[in-house]
Amino acid sequence: MPLHAASAGGVLAYAALALAALRLLLSYKSALYALRRLWRCADEWAQAYQYHVVPRFAACDGAENPLFRKSTAYVASLPSLEDADAACVVSSASRTNGGLTFQLGPGHTARDAFLGARLAWTSAGGAGDAGGGPERLVLRVRRHDRSRVLRPYLQHVESVADEMEQRRRELRLFANAGTDAATGAPRWASAPFTHPATLDDVAMDPDLKARVRADLESFLKGRAYYHRLGRVWRRSYLLYGPPGTGKSTFAAAMARFLGYDVYDVDLSRAAAAGDDLRALLLHATPRSLVLVEDLDRYLQGGGGGGDGEARAARVLSFMDGVASCCGEERIMVFTMRGGKDAVDAAVLRPGRLDVHIQFTLCDFEAFKALASNYLGLKDHKLYPQVEEGFHAAGARLSPAEVGEIMLANRASPSRALRSVITKLQHVASGGAAPPRNPSHRRNTSWSGAGHQWEDQAHSARASADSAQADDETAAGVPPTCGVFGKEAPMREFKKLYGLIKIRSRREGSGVVPLEGDAHGPPTPGNHDRER
Repeated sequence: MPLHAASAGGVLAYAALALAALRLLLSYKSALYALRRLWRCADEWAQAYQYHVVPRFAACDGAENPLFRKSTAYVASLPSLEDADAACVVSSASRTNGGLTFQLGPGHTARDAFLGARLAWTSAGGAGDAGGGPERLVLRVRRHDRSRVLRPYLQHVESVADEMEQRRRELRLFANAGTDAATGAPRWASAPFTHPATLDDVAMDPDLKARVRADLESFLKGRAYYHRLGRVWRRSYLLYGPPGTGKSTFAAAMARFLGYDVYDVDLSRAAAAGDDLRALLLHATPRSLVLVEDLDRYLQGGGGGGDGEARAARVLSFMDGVASCCGEERIMVFTMRGGKDAVDAAVLRPGRLDVHIQFTLCDFEAFKALASNYLGLKDHKLYPQVEEGFHAAGARLSPAEVGEIMLANRASPSRALRSVITKLQHVASGGAAPPRNPSHRRNTSWSGAGHQWEDQAHSARASADSAQADDETAAGVPPTCGVFGKEAPMREFKKLYGLIKIRSRREGSGVVPLEGDAHGPPTPGNHDRER
C-alpha cells in the first residue's frame, strides 16, 4: 500500500507541474500585455499633458457643438477603438463592418496618432459617468506637441468627419425639367440615386481604372492645391466610344465613388425649352457630378438648338465660362458616341475636357472581368475557345451585349460561354443572320433580355446543326443543306443514296479508284474524294 500511495503522489505532482507550465505558457501573451501597460503608464506619468474639453452643448447659448458631433464620428472610426480596453458596441443601419459600430463609453479612452504625436480621446460626463457633469469629449495631447499638431489635428478631424457624413448621406439624381413659371429660374426634378455600379465592378483595363481612381482621389484632396494655383476646384472628363461600352455606367460609378449628387443635363431639352445652360449651373450644388451625354450628337445638330455655331457657343460657355466657376468641388463628365474627330478641337482642349477616356468594344480581358462579375467565374475549360473567338478578325462585341448574354444564361455558365462563342463566330463570319427553325421558336415574355435569349437559342441550334453537318460530311454522308432533319422519313435518305449510287456507277468507268477502294464498289464518300 505505501508503494501505491507513493506512485499516486508522484503522478499528482507531475500533473500539477504540467498544469503550471501550461498556465504559464497560456498567460505569456497576458504577461506581455501587462508589461506594455506598465510601460505606457510609466511613460504617461513622466510626460506633461494638456487637456482640451469638447462639450456637447455650448455653455453660452446651449446650442449643440458641431465639433462634438464630428469628433464623436471620427473617434468611432478609429481602428484603435476595437483594441481599446473597453468600448460600446452599437448596431447601425450601415452595412459596413457587419452593421456594427464601436463607440466610446463613459470613461473609455481611444488613442490616435497624428504627425508623429500621440493623442488620446476620453469620453466623460453623461448619464453613465460616475463623475457626472455634461456630456463631453476630452482630448489629451503632450504639452510640447500642442502648438505643432493641435489645430491641424482638429482640422483633420473635421475634414474626415465631413467626408464620412457626405458618404453616408443619400445621393440624388437631378434632371433639368424646364423653368419655374413664377420666377423663371431653371427647375430641377430629383429622385434618389440608387445606381449600384462601383469602380470595382466596371470591366475595363486595370491600369486605366487605377489611374482614374488615383485621379479622383487626388481631386478630392486637392482643395488647398487648387486654391494655391488660383484655379477653380473643378475637373472634367470625356468618355467616348461606341454605344454599349459602359460610359454611363462608369459615370455613375464615379459619382458613387466620390459621394456626389448627379445632375443629368439634357442639352436638347434645354435648347428646346430655351433654358440658359449657365443658369442651370448656378442652381446646381457644389460636391456634384454634372453629366452631359451625347455631346457630339448635339454639336452636330441633333435635338435642335440653332445652327452649329450657336450650339458650340452655348456648350463652350457651359464648359468653362464664368458661370462654371460658381460652385466648387465639381466634376463634369461628357460622353460621345463617336471618336474625337467628330467635334471641333476647341471643345477638346484642356481646361474644358481635362481627361479623355476611350471606351472600346469588349476584348478577352474585359470578357473575363464580366464573367467574374456576372457568373462568378475565374477560369473555365471553354475560355480558350472564347479567346480564339475574340482574337479572330473583327470578332468584337460590346460589353452590353456580352453582359446581356451572361444575364440571360446566369443559371448555366457553360451555356453562357457557348452562347458567347456562337455570337463571336457569327460576328467573325460577316454578321450573316443564322438560320432559324420556326417550329423551335422560343416564346418568352422577357423584355430586352428575353429577346437576347431567343437569339442565343436560335444561334446555338444553328451552330449545333452546322457541327452535325460537318461530322456527316467527314463520315462520307452528303450534306442535307438544311432540307432534311432528324425527323425526315427514311425513304428520303434511301432515294438520295440511290441517286448518288447510280451517278457514281455511271462516272466510275473512267475513274481509277484510290488505294483501299479497289475491292468494293465506290461509296458516296469515296466518290466525293475522287472528285
